[in-house]
Amino acid sequence: MGDDARPAFVLHEHRRPRHHFDLRLEEDGVLRSWAVPRGLPRTPGENRLAVEVPDHDLDHLGYEDEDKSVADTGWWEEHDRTERRMIFTLHGRDGSARYALIRTGDGWLLRRTLEQPDVSRTARPLRPTDEAPETPAP
Repeated sequence: MGDDARPAFVLHEHRRPRHHFDLRLEEDGVLRSWAVPRGLPRTPGENRLAVEVPDHDLDHLGYEDEDKSVADTGWWEEHDRTERRMIFTLHGRDGSARYALIRTGDGWLLRRTLEQPDVSRTARPLRPTDEAPETPAP
C-alpha cells in the first residue's frame, strides 16, 4: 500500500504502440486499471473515455521501461461507490483532484467532478520525524 497504509495510485504514460495513459488504483491487493487514451480530464466537468483493462500486480506501481513512464503517483481515497460509479480523489505529486468513474453499459467514462478538494484546508500531517511546536507557558 501507499504511505500511511493509504491505497496507492499510478498514472502510466505509454508511448507505444499508440500514445495513451493507464490509471491504476490499488484495491484488494491488485492495481485495478483503466486505459485513458487522452489522459485525465483537466477541467471540472470534462469527460474522457476510460477502458477497463486487466488488473496488474502491485509491483507495477513504479514500473517503467523504454515505452512506459510514471506520469504521476500518490494515493487515492474513495468517497462513494455504487454498481454504476465510483467517486474518488487522487492525491498526486502536484496536488489533488476529484474524479468519477461512471459505467456506461459496455465501458467507462472518467469525469473530473465539478466539486474539487479544498486544497487550502489540506494541511501536511506531522511525520514521525517532525516535532510538534512547544507551547509557551502562560
